[in-house]
Amino acid sequence: MELLNGIFVLPFVDMWEAPVFLLEVVISGLLTGVMYSLVALGFVLIFKASGVFNFAQGVMVLFAALTLVGLMEHGVPVWLALILTMGAMVALAFAIERVMLRPLVNQEGIILFMATIGLTFFLEGFGESLWGSDVKALDVGIPDESFEVGGMLLNSFDLWAAGIGAVLVIGLAVFFHKTPIGRALRAVADDHQAAMSVGIPLKTIWVIVWSVAGIVAMVAGIMWGSKSGVQFSLSLIALKALPVLILGGFTSVPGAIIGGLIIGVGEKVAEIYWGPLFGGAIENWFAYVLALVFLYFRPQGLFGERIIERV
Repeated sequence: MELLNGIFVLPFVDMWEAPVFLLEVVISGLLTGVMYSLVALGFVLIFKASGVFNFAQGVMVLFAALTLVGLMEHGVPVWLALILTMGAMVALAFAIERVMLRPLVNQEGIILFMATIGLTFFLEGFGESLWGSDVKALDVGIPDESFEVGGMLLNSFDLWAAGIGAVLVIGLAVFFHKTPIGRALRAVADDHQAAMSVGIPLKTIWVIVWSVAGIVAMVAGIMWGSKSGVQFSLSLIALKALPVLILGGFTSVPGAIIGGLIIGVGEKVAEIYWGPLFGGAIENWFAYVLALVFLYFRPQGLFGERIIERV
């Protein structure tokens, strides 16, 4: 520590002087980035199928976590609570399609976006009415212990989360690119009317994609809820997914993963090595500054599709 004008200031740390510590910071960032990617995946799924940004995805993460921990508090075994929560997210997808999406077919994207904002407030209130607003601890049996490898301090929970996220990403990639339903999802995203004209059932496709997004939200809710507790501030994690989507692209599943990893590593490195130059606590806003830079040079993201409009 150095004393400057009566204030203790951390000295600037040269990252290359301690390569083992740098590697530990990078690995920590990668594992955090996987957690961000889990939330961003839900946004990508909805956007690919309907062309609308689902503002309610963060609340869906919260709602899934609240449902799971609420069932467990009532004595339901973990395995059964997981199945029931998955069923609840699928039922929610059916309700969203019937009540919200079906009346808004072929409406402007901004109208669907506003509808998801309304869904956000509804799910927050509904979740609080069902399960209360207290902070709840969530334990699904994932080990949470720190251990040392090659001089680096790692956490078993973060490794489990990364592994689960990797399996989920691979499954979604296969689902989108190798199955008839995945191809139908991309067709619906391109043009609703054209998709229906060739026999693709729009209602069924929307139920499927919202169900998958709900299951992804459940996985993200389990990971974040186990890590920091199930609380209503969990819904704000959606805001951290915005820079991830801007970097990776709103229509790319691999982009959501790469964007999450970049944001995760960037935040950790910036906070540890560059934070002292700005007085610390730059981890909270670094991702948004990085996103602004990407918007200037590549607004469609690393893997997003370039939009060309003829006027």
